[in-house]
Amino acid sequence: MTASMDAYWMPFTANRQFKKQPRLLAQAEGMFYRTPEGRPILDGVAGLWCVNAGHARPKIVQAIAEQAQEMDFAPPFQMAHPKAFELAQEVAKLAPEGMNKVFFTNSGSESVETALKMALAYHRARGEGHRTRLIGRERGYHGVNFGGMSVGGMVGNRKMFGTMLGGVDHIRHTHDPARNAFSVGQPAHGAEWADDLERLCGLHDASTIAAVIVEPVAGSTGVLIPPQGYLQRLREICDRHGILLIFDEVITGFGRTGAPFGAQRFGVTPDLMTVAKGLTNGAVPMGAVIAQQRIYDAFMAGPEHLIEFAHGYTYSAHPLACAAGLATLATYAEEGLLTRAATLEGYFAEQLHSLRDCPHVLDIRNIGLVGGIELASRAGAPALRAYDVFLGCFQQGLLIRTTGDTIALSPPLIIEREHIDQIVATLRQALTRVA
Repeated sequence: MTASMDAYWMPFTANRQFKKQPRLLAQAEGMFYRTPEGRPILDGVAGLWCVNAGHARPKIVQAIAEQAQEMDFAPPFQMAHPKAFELAQEVAKLAPEGMNKVFFTNSGSESVETALKMALAYHRARGEGHRTRLIGRERGYHGVNFGGMSVGGMVGNRKMFGTMLGGVDHIRHTHDPARNAFSVGQPAHGAEWADDLERLCGLHDASTIAAVIVEPVAGSTGVLIPPQGYLQRLREICDRHGILLIFDEVITGFGRTGAPFGAQRFGVTPDLMTVAKGLTNGAVPMGAVIAQQRIYDAFMAGPEHLIEFAHGYTYSAHPLACAAGLATLATYAEEGLLTRAATLEGYFAEQLHSLRDCPHVLDIRNIGLVGGIELASRAGAPALRAYDVFLGCFQQGLLIRTTGDTIALSPPLIIEREHIDQIVATLRQALTRVA
């Protein structure tokens, strides 16, 4: 590499540490990255939870190239292009029944901001403008814009940025290692944690609450799997009090849990659903909010010439992103990838849980093709042990992700058993060697 690293301020990275010993990726295909020197790196995290169909898929690459040549950009305000409608229709076909309206954004963070604004505006359009309060969850991650940070509950992402939005509160998280450590799949205990929403309804009065937002599986906080019955109970409480339920499916969407969306895996239909990442296989930035018909209908009042929802982005439904999205969904369909995690889940869980006897392992969690390994923290050095495992794995040709002292795994859905074996063997070696 000849270019200086000084100018690039890297996101969510220890910049000084990285630039002393850079880890660079130069090529990718299928299940593997390659370094500039040509060393293969098995992708254990689908890029960043997003490359669900594997890297450099021909149909997606070709679609992007052809679209760039045909039309590079079309304005999304008061204008449109055919692929925007086509992609929205294909996304709606995959969504839970009744969720048939699709609003395009450019990222998961923007999808969350959009969904929160939709929820507030929906209640106002219905004559319940007093519903202005938003409820998130402790240890939740909903992106890095102010709305998402405010309803999010990860302290490290919030502490430097002031008081956040007003009118936001949080229910407690579902992490319960005393009862649920080393659960395979959904933990048996913890459905009652959903009742914390009733506490907030009593504190604030339910009539002031617009929406509750949760991840079906909390990914960035360390892979927290919903206890059995938990999401169902949240749905019941929201219905009882007229509160919208938003699922943040940026990670769980597009096959990660063994169904097209986590909503289908867990049998709970939200009112709004945020997606991104796997929508275009990570090839072009894109996100979306999927809404129930009644949400959309509430806006379709008043004079027809007036804008119903004063919100959007210059790059909403960008032609290249739509082309990538259509090719991605076609690839998923042709190869059965949206349900493939269900066929591999048992083997993935068995191999992952075989690591429970490794040093420092406190808990292992899994669902579909996503897993988390929680490690004991070093005294006075939180997150350093997991970081050392990350470095050890990278040196041995495996890319994992860490969040605090938890290792997160979310491999591409094209993974084979031999790749799972390689991931687990490499992790075992790294865990055994780390102090």
